[in-house]
Amino acid sequence: MSTLGERYTEKLPVMDDDSSSDLSQTEMYHTMTKQRKLNDFLLAVTRSIFQDIVSMDTVIMKIMNYAKKLVLADRASLFLVDTKTSELYARIFDTGDHYDENSPKPVRSQKEIRFPMDKGVAGHVASTGQILNIQDAYADERFNRDVDLQTGYTTKTILCMPIFIRGSIIGVVQMVNKLSGVFTKSDEESFEMFAVYCGLALHHAKLYDKIRRSEQKYKVALEVLSYHSQCSDEEFESLRNKPVPDELPSLVRYEFSPWAVDNDDKPLYVIYMFRDLFCMARYDMETLYKFTLTIRKNYRTVPYHNWSHAFSVAHAMYTIIKTTKNKFSPLEALGLFVACLCHDLDHRGKTNAFMVKSASPLAAIYSTSTMEHHHFNQTVTILQHEGHNIFKHMSSEEYKQVLGDIRHCILATDLALFFGNKAKLKDMHEKNTFEWDNTEHRKYIQAIAMTGCDLCASIKPWDVQRETVRVIFEEFYAQGDEEKLAGTQPIPMMDRDKADELPQSQVSCDYSTKRNMEHPFLLALLLVSGSSSTK
Repeated sequence: MSTLGERYTEKLPVMDDDSSSDLSQTEMYHTMTKQRKLNDFLLAVTRSIFQDIVSMDTVIMKIMNYAKKLVLADRASLFLVDTKTSELYARIFDTGDHYDENSPKPVRSQKEIRFPMDKGVAGHVASTGQILNIQDAYADERFNRDVDLQTGYTTKTILCMPIFIRGSIIGVVQMVNKLSGVFTKSDEESFEMFAVYCGLALHHAKLYDKIRRSEQKYKVALEVLSYHSQCSDEEFESLRNKPVPDELPSLVRYEFSPWAVDNDDKPLYVIYMFRDLFCMARYDMETLYKFTLTIRKNYRTVPYHNWSHAFSVAHAMYTIIKTTKNKFSPLEALGLFVACLCHDLDHRGKTNAFMVKSASPLAAIYSTSTMEHHHFNQTVTILQHEGHNIFKHMSSEEYKQVLGDIRHCILATDLALFFGNKAKLKDMHEKNTFEWDNTEHRKYIQAIAMTGCDLCASIKPWDVQRETVRVIFEEFYAQGDEEKLAGTQPIPMMDRDKADELPQSQVSCDYSTKRNMEHPFLLALLLVSGSSSTK
């Protein structure tokens, strides 16, 4: 018979095994409970995001919202990777406000923020693919304090995670300030699984955006094709059979009125100006005829932004190139002249603001400088027509440069960009810092010259000015009428019922004393001609 001590000793290991088993079961239960909660959370994420992919912005807001809930963070940021520029960018930011999934639109930043992929905490994660769990942000040399200084917010803890799709990093999610304590290893593991769903959601959102943009482009293409066509054989033969004048001395004068030239003769004048400015050995005349005539055909019959306006702007640029002392390079001059001819192609007689408010397909494709982007796109389309590429004999580098200059110049005609360009150029002129050898300075000159030529009618003789104002307001009032039909109130300048208020708006400043200093055409002439105070 065994003693009590022996029996106790015999039973002791059995009790240890039971205790160990109980602990294992308890730990397993907690693990399974935690996994079930995470699974339920991810299921909710999947339902919310994938059932309602309406835009990239909406997906980003939902990801940031769910990410904060998952690890109990105060704020979240999502940066996407731009592989073309090797930059991270963000256009939506968490300001600490509650996000309502049922709201029609997410709150987005007025301006996109970009920075190199190797900068800051997010940049390190995007470059290396490593997860960063920082318990003291200010003690980490990779942390950029500038944002905190600007916003007054204090960053303490950071959990930053890469988002992968097909083995490539497409973005970075950054969680800031754990609500209690610091981010844990468990947070990292949960967040890593969540990041897989983020990658899928962003990938699908990008595909959705591409499809939506393609649909809008298709609508625009159908609309354009239904209205426009290339020049006819009869038009081509008629122009080719007309002799190009040897001399047109009055054409180089600023006060020359392009509107006095018959519309049928304007293409011939364009050919003359082109031949007078550029070495024709590199250009095919038949191609130039077709290009010019098709440009004319792609202007709509609106009151102001029509072929006559394009011709007048091209003529103004011709006078600048011909008469100024510090001439542009041949390729720059070519880009400027062609940009003037094409700068309002397929203009509908409506402002950019109207295109956005009316939900035009064009505004869905081009969110900024809507019509200017479309004008350039139409230019490229015409160049791609068979027998229309006037740059076909150029080298690839020359072709790339001239197309880049044309794009820059056409976009510069957006008046929203003019005032900034003018201020910078005036500052350079007054401080005597403008340099012709500086590429950036030359770009500003090109931009201001484009705006000056676009508005050149306002410094023509009075009869020409008056007629120009008449057709401009005819176009303005037509837009105002459409806005009223749509149930919105146009601005007074476009409201024909408020025509009596126009004089007051036109005398808000003493134009007579500021004329020489303020008009973009005269400012362009001053700088391009190389006055005594410019280098």
